[in-house]
Amino acid sequence: MSSTGNGKRGVLFDVDGTLVDSNYLHAVAWWQAFRRMEHDVPMSAIHRAIGMGGDKLVEHLLGEDRNKDEDEQLDATHGAIFSTWWPSLRSFDGASDLLNACSDKDLTVVLASSASEAELKFLRTVIEADAAITGATSSSDAEASKPSPDILEAALEAGGLQAQDTIFVGDSVWDVKAAGKLSIPTIGVTCGGTSEAELREAGAQEVYENPRDLLAALDTSLLGQLIARS
Repeated sequence: MSSTGNGKRGVLFDVDGTLVDSNYLHAVAWWQAFRRMEHDVPMSAIHRAIGMGGDKLVEHLLGEDRNKDEDEQLDATHGAIFSTWWPSLRSFDGASDLLNACSDKDLTVVLASSASEAELKFLRTVIEADAAITGATSSSDAEASKPSPDILEAALEAGGLQAQDTIFVGDSVWDVKAAGKLSIPTIGVTCGGTSEAELREAGAQEVYENPRDLLAALDTSLLGQLIARS
């Protein structure tokens, strides 16, 4: 199968919950931010919304009737609380090896993250695969957050890629839905806490447990099929 784009093939990686074990800390940080603003939101509901951008998450959990003047303060409070846990963050087993393996097989590797620039810089130190990473996005690169596809469009641009020559790897239904809007096939991973059934229902074509599991199946996965294109 030959590429119909510019010949460049690549893979976009979500970061939180996909490469870095951070989703549950994000959920706790949001829970505490909501509590400080006197909103009692169940942590289970928050976890299911992780993967959305902060603006979409607040709207999703508090609804249209909320006091919208609180949105920015909630987002900022979440970010401040989450930053206290940065030193505790760890990448998932195999994350660095997976990115390096993709790069070694001539795939352009781009991090499609909605984190702030400061947070993304720290996350990259956690992943420890900078030599394999061609580009990365942050929250400043998109007007609308997931499940809108803006951040993925920015990631494609950062890597000089076209959607038809790209695979996206993510851990949330919001990742899968965002990629689907650009017709980018998605590989799901369950290490962020979302089940295989939910990821497949959202449209993920393949699902693996974690980066190490995907790396072990690399040659037979969607990524392997992309690598094999001539």
